[in-house]
Amino acid sequence: MTHGITLPPQAGQRAADGPPPVPQNTERKYLPEVQGLRALAVLMVVAYHVWFGRISGGVDIFLLISAFLLTGQFTRKLEAGRALELLKYWVHLFKRLLPMITVTLLATLGATRLFLPELRWEGIFSQSWASLFYYQNWFLAGESVDYYAAQHSVASPLQHFWSLSIQGQIFILWPLLFAFAALVARVARLRIRTVLIALFGSLFAVSFTFSVITTANNQAFAYFDTRTRLWEFALGSLLALLLPYLKFGRGLRIVLGWLGLVAMLACGIVLQVDQQFPGYMALWPTLAAAAIIVAGFTGSRIGADRLLSWQPLVKLGDSSYALYLFHWPVLVVYLVASGNEQAGLVPGLLIVLGSVAAAAIATKYIDTPIRRSPWIEVKRRRALGVILVCVTLVAVPLAGWQTQVKNANEAAMTLAAQNSPGAASLLPGYVDGADPRAPLMPTQASLPDDWPVFVGGKCRSDGKELLNICRNSIEDGDKHVVVLGSSHAHVLNTPILDMAERNHWSVTSITKGYCPLGDDLETGISESCADFNRDTMAEVLAMAPDLVVTTSTRTNVLWEEPELLDDSWLNAMVTLNSAGIDVVAVRDTPRIPQKVPECLVETPGNYLACGAKRIDLYSEVPPTDEIAWMLPRTTFLDFTDYFCDDTNCPAVIGNVIVYKDDNHVTRSYMNTLTPMFEREFQDATGWDMLLAPMR
Repeated sequence: MTHGITLPPQAGQRAADGPPPVPQNTERKYLPEVQGLRALAVLMVVAYHVWFGRISGGVDIFLLISAFLLTGQFTRKLEAGRALELLKYWVHLFKRLLPMITVTLLATLGATRLFLPELRWEGIFSQSWASLFYYQNWFLAGESVDYYAAQHSVASPLQHFWSLSIQGQIFILWPLLFAFAALVARVARLRIRTVLIALFGSLFAVSFTFSVITTANNQAFAYFDTRTRLWEFALGSLLALLLPYLKFGRGLRIVLGWLGLVAMLACGIVLQVDQQFPGYMALWPTLAAAAIIVAGFTGSRIGADRLLSWQPLVKLGDSSYALYLFHWPVLVVYLVASGNEQAGLVPGLLIVLGSVAAAAIATKYIDTPIRRSPWIEVKRRRALGVILVCVTLVAVPLAGWQTQVKNANEAAMTLAAQNSPGAASLLPGYVDGADPRAPLMPTQASLPDDWPVFVGGKCRSDGKELLNICRNSIEDGDKHVVVLGSSHAHVLNTPILDMAERNHWSVTSITKGYCPLGDDLETGISESCADFNRDTMAEVLAMAPDLVVTTSTRTNVLWEEPELLDDSWLNAMVTLNSAGIDVVAVRDTPRIPQKVPECLVETPGNYLACGAKRIDLYSEVPPTDEIAWMLPRTTFLDFTDYFCDDTNCPAVIGNVIVYKDDNHVTRSYMNTLTPMFEREFQDATGWDMLLAPMR
């Protein structure tokens, strides 16, 4: 057996005679306990995903095993004096990997079309490309640091490809390191194994240190970062290089095997893996797996290797690669289709058994015939042909579907002015000329990315801190406007950027999710938010902008009153006004009890049910009326009537979806509100401005 969750070389292949000699206990050609270890690791991953909603540490074991087997293969080649033949290795490798990936991606795309809401399509399109070309981990790392990226109510069916992407990258990098080590050994006249131990030992130390530091500072990014995972591969390589010299008695190896097995199974139960990995805590599962490999074949009736060499478990290892690929999309699609948050015992068991059966069938009838085909192996171009066919089978329908969605969006946009007036439909004297059959705007597919766009500008995001700092493309504008506050303030950038472009203003937006201005912890503001606000205030005072734009009140989240005006927010306004900085403060927008896009899919046309009641969100009199006299340089704007009538705050207004989730207003709706926003803004500031035409 040579194929599993990673793409291993021939496990246990014996080296030809050549310097330097190594101990004879490396001569076993097949390591059933390693195959069983891999099968057990994939079962851990599947079980924890399906029933516990947690991470098991099994993926870390996969990473170690893949490097262990790869290192054994390349070290034997170098010690035997054989050429590495890197191009041949890479072609052979991806010829074996891509067919099952192709099956998984095509099946997932089909299930996406049938079962997943349209608002998730764009994200799955992007992740399909990332999975096909082995950069899914970097794609997810980028998403993890972008609070304003699409917020998925459930996980992506392709999220699990992050580990395969890292492995694919390592399968390219590691052979290059072996080639480099061979060159160093030849030039310096050193033994290749000595050079490799020094190389991977150094890599382990550097990557492990980087992983610990990065995990502590930004775990969301670190989890998917290839650099923070290199040490796990390096540990597997060191294990392969040092294993021939680790001579322990049979009794100690029996103990090591069971200690490793128990520690491996307990990892996901004891540790909050998703919050602490891949820092030093990832030593737990990797060292547990290392202990099992060091224990090796004991020949004892009570050894852990007897369990790991159990034939059904070893047989499962044959299809572990396919099982890992299949189980996650099946689980996610089931959860979406059923509306459940967890699979439950019986459905979960059916998901596991179905995934195991599908993996066994796909391995037998797709993977094995391609992998063992002598016709393909005879000529390299045939293997390249397999790779090209696999890529084409995914790329053509994926690109075609993306183009279809894009064309539909553009067609809807061309008629948006007529069919989707949005806030303009609330103006006195508005005459409705919309086609009643026109689709809602924005389309569900484009909704997740319907945030303000800084065209030509620069943005920096920090997922851990939910921070978003953006600047428009005008550096030395006639005016300098600073937007401060939470993500609700960030939404205001849509009309502000429109005004800035037309009137040559510079815009700086400094916002942090869940962080309105203020520092009163009793009103739901976190300590990190309070610290951020203090630091940002000092920065803004040093900027001395012409104007600060922020939100004022907060609609109901944690408190009994419909609307909150925080005393610490008032203090922040006093600080700005006292420094001679004018402020425009906008009353907060509604917060809806449910996710609007999903509600519109489940109950199409029921815009009131997918919205909220005005009385639950707003005070009859704006709380700012009582304190306005205290802030002579602050002007208050209120656009509530463009979101709510006297009773309801509907989810759709003028054929435009108002909310991209349960509280953030879409860019599309803010675009329709821009002409009204600009006129009230001009009245508030008294600035001479070129205004957007009324629709």
